[in-house]
Amino acid sequence: MSDRLLMYSELASWWPLMSDPADYAEEAGIFRDTIRAYSRRSVVCVLELGAGGGNNALHLKRDFCMTLTDISPAMLAVSEALNPECEHVLGDMRTLRLNRRFDGVFVHDAIGYMLTYDDLRAALRTAHEHLAAGGAALFVPDFTRETFVPSTDHGGHDGPDRAMRYLSWTLPADAGATSYRIVFAYVLKDGSGIRGIQETHQFGLFSRLDWLRALREVGFEAYAVPYEHSTFHEGPREMFCGVHP
Repeated sequence: MSDRLLMYSELASWWPLMSDPADYAEEAGIFRDTIRAYSRRSVVCVLELGAGGGNNALHLKRDFCMTLTDISPAMLAVSEALNPECEHVLGDMRTLRLNRRFDGVFVHDAIGYMLTYDDLRAALRTAHEHLAAGGAALFVPDFTRETFVPSTDHGGHDGPDRAMRYLSWTLPADAGATSYRIVFAYVLKDGSGIRGIQETHQFGLFSRLDWLRALREVGFEAYAVPYEHSTFHEGPREMFCGVHP
């Protein structure tokens, strides 16, 4: 699972230099508005599964009381530094059970690490088990099979005493593939010099119908939601919303 990847373990402390929390304001606003639009109850408390370094939560906590969970202790530590007022819980989104209900559940791109349909359905079931009646759960995969596009990206930021740059290469997927790979190259600069590291991440790739079927199988009313963002040059993507009856 993702907790064994360098990005989320040994290199976790570099995360804010790879992915600046300030850059999440636009998408967090979209997620907030979507959860509110589909919810049939007032949204006060939201559970985030796979919260990572807490970049979305930095913005969402302005409107919701956030409980943040992740499988990686190192990434939770990054989030705790950014969001000290939020509750943090270590756990796997496939098996986590807090024995509590929330007004909303949010799962960003960490859902992509569900490589099989059974894993996907387990994560959706976790969301359903933690959602109050009338609440909405929002899931935001990077791609479905229909929207998948190979690409390259790059970025990074300077900190007070170190800096990071990265290149990501989303490799083409074979026809009918149920997963795809992204190769990451990290260049890290600190007081000891400059070093480069490479690793490959694998992500599940499910069709729109797979998503809607899995949501219904665990008890949700299922909705596909158009997702437009200023950085999506290839066109809109899709999010998925499950409403607890």
